[in-house]
Amino acid sequence: MNNSVSLFTRFAIAILTGSAMLIIGCSDTPTNTSPKTSQTQPAENQPEIQPREFDSKNMVWIPGGTFAMGSDDEKEDERPIHEVTVNGFWMDKTEVTNRQFAEFVKETKYETVAEQKPNPLDFPGVPADKLVPGAVVFSPPPGNVPLNNHRAWWIWQQGADWRHPNGPDDSIEGMEEHPVVNVCWFDAVAYADWMTKRTGVKHRLPTEAEWEFAARGGLDRKKYIWGEELKPDEKCIANFWQGRFPNQNTTEDGYRMSAPVGQFAANGYGLYDMAGNVWEWCMDWYRADYYKKSPKDNPKGPATSYDPNEPTTAKRITRGGSFLCSELYCTGYRPAARMKTSPDTGLSHTGFRLVAEGKAPEKK
Repeated sequence: MNNSVSLFTRFAIAILTGSAMLIIGCSDTPTNTSPKTSQTQPAENQPEIQPREFDSKNMVWIPGGTFAMGSDDEKEDERPIHEVTVNGFWMDKTEVTNRQFAEFVKETKYETVAEQKPNPLDFPGVPADKLVPGAVVFSPPPGNVPLNNHRAWWIWQQGADWRHPNGPDDSIEGMEEHPVVNVCWFDAVAYADWMTKRTGVKHRLPTEAEWEFAARGGLDRKKYIWGEELKPDEKCIANFWQGRFPNQNTTEDGYRMSAPVGQFAANGYGLYDMAGNVWEWCMDWYRADYYKKSPKDNPKGPATSYDPNEPTTAKRITRGGSFLCSELYCTGYRPAARMKTSPDTGLSHTGFRLVAEGKAPEKK
């Protein structure tokens, strides 16, 4: 391997390390190191946002309440189960779609992090011609591979962004109602800020507690958002991986990758795709030990991030699993499952949905 290829590999590995795709239990560690993370800067001379009234037709009211958050059956960072109370809030019925995100970009001229050239200061020693816009995309290898090495199926792809989910030759044409992907945490926050200015009602990413409460749909302490069985009556009722991961997907659920939003039954609160399809960004920083000291009322996550597996990388929470989660690997479609990702990293299986702090609907 020549030197330039080696340096490029170092760059790709740095990005992958930030994406935090390791799926292993987290140990409890009191140490805290939360480095700064880069973020996109607002474009100069942004067009004026055209205000419109808050319209809740694409959202549902989540009434709030008390529930048992977490799980004692799976990964260490889901423990212990603890009682949490959240106030009511509005939440998007579905993940934000390519069509919706395109409207945001058209109005604001926003440029996602994946579309921007990486800052050379963040990657010392990497040749300038290798610092190119891109994102991390799923690329299944041939044959069986060990499931403890996520780099076997993730690659840094030049030219991958929200318009080109798998690279420059890919397109979202015909996928307008699929969830937008390759958007990092900062991109999702920018979209939320736009919605706030547009409607006059505060929009934001959900807290981790709000997300789990909403995902459960009123079914407290259940393994899945629909009950205790992954496939009731042997039927797939969400978009996740069937077959041998990462290179044999039987598409029993009808989809090899993402699905248009709302293709499977809604949960008890009328929310779609809270299990599978794409991971969803939450507002909170990630700490493996947070549940041991989480406040009971409306927890907003820790003040700083710490992942003992990658202690030098600050991470935000993602929830809900994706089309890549399977019984053999990840099981992120469980409502208690937690994942963590560097906030400046776009991934081809990660999107978001918003909550709004509008008034509760009037009782009829």
